[in-house]
Amino acid sequence: MADSILEHFGELPDPRRQAGRRHYLSDLLTIAICAVICGADDFESMAEFGRSKWEWFKEYLKLPHGIPSHDTFRRVIAALEPEAFERCFVSWMNALAGGSRAQVIPIDGKTLRRSFNRASNKAAVHMVSAWAAENELVFGQLATDAKSNEITAIPRLLELLDLRGATVTIDAEGCQKNIARKIVDQGGDYVLALKGNQPTMFEEVQLFLDDAINRGDKGTALEFHQSVEGDHGRIETRRLWWTPEVDWFQDRSQWAGLGSFAVVERERAAGGQTTCERHYFISSHDQCGAEFMAHAIRSHWRVENSLHWCLDVSFGEDQCRVRIGHAPENLSRLRRIALSLLKRETKVCKLGIKNKRLRAGWDHHYLLRVLGL
Repeated sequence: MADSILEHFGELPDPRRQAGRRHYLSDLLTIAICAVICGADDFESMAEFGRSKWEWFKEYLKLPHGIPSHDTFRRVIAALEPEAFERCFVSWMNALAGGSRAQVIPIDGKTLRRSFNRASNKAAVHMVSAWAAENELVFGQLATDAKSNEITAIPRLLELLDLRGATVTIDAEGCQKNIARKIVDQGGDYVLALKGNQPTMFEEVQLFLDDAINRGDKGTALEFHQSVEGDHGRIETRRLWWTPEVDWFQDRSQWAGLGSFAVVERERAAGGQTTCERHYFISSHDQCGAEFMAHAIRSHWRVENSLHWCLDVSFGEDQCRVRIGHAPENLSRLRRIALSLLKRETKVCKLGIKNKRLRAGWDHHYLLRVLGL
């Protein structure tokens, strides 16, 4: 088991002084990952999990001084350098996903709400994650800089990813010229939501697409795609219009690879009331068609339920009050590792994430399967 962890985390620098090390970093990380998979949500529960599974762990790990204490878990995880940890994490997730080619990769942010510290005037940590929509794996994540926003973290996160052949989707905050350029330079394509933070472009694209729709496709190459979904008494109809006609846009040269525009109209009917709203997008795709564009945009909207909701409901992320050092960010990374591994296992256990965590804690054979061993 430790060999599998070492394959991807072997280059992770140990923050402890050589003379003070009583536990191997690989042993500590292996126990921490297994513990989080099986329901641990703090350092005390990690240590208790290790002690309760001592007989099993000693079959796979060195453990020269037994199971680390909760203080050791706290000190080490709080001291691990986040971006070095992230590079190892990305390596593992890429290996699990078989690379990112042809993937839709939504990038979205989530605040760790209880990670703020009033005593030290430390704001809550905000994590930006890259989600592989097809595999339901977290490809990578980084925290935003203090007193900053996602715009600074997204380019750093993109640098860690292999974007060749992938389509990156980002909401309106990430609709920036430098981000579009970075994606294209790394061999990927983009679909970026367009709102008021690019006011001139938004107004021009909105006017162009709305006018083309009202004219009934006369004089403009518009492709159309529609889907209808319903549950719990709600019916949602999504209509998408896509066009590769971008030559008319005067500032197109400032947006690397700009190839098309799209608009999604979401009509929701529930409780006898109907609402309708339109969302606008720009993309580097110039031949993908309306159906693929609808798939890419829908994949981005699914992040809230597939990733953020699972982290809050199944892992209690918003209730975690750990605040020391890099611990909030690194614990968040451990949760995303656990979630990715649990979502990847679909053959043996068909239950939800919460019950998969319980089974992994009860059944060593299932835990090994979740770990891919």
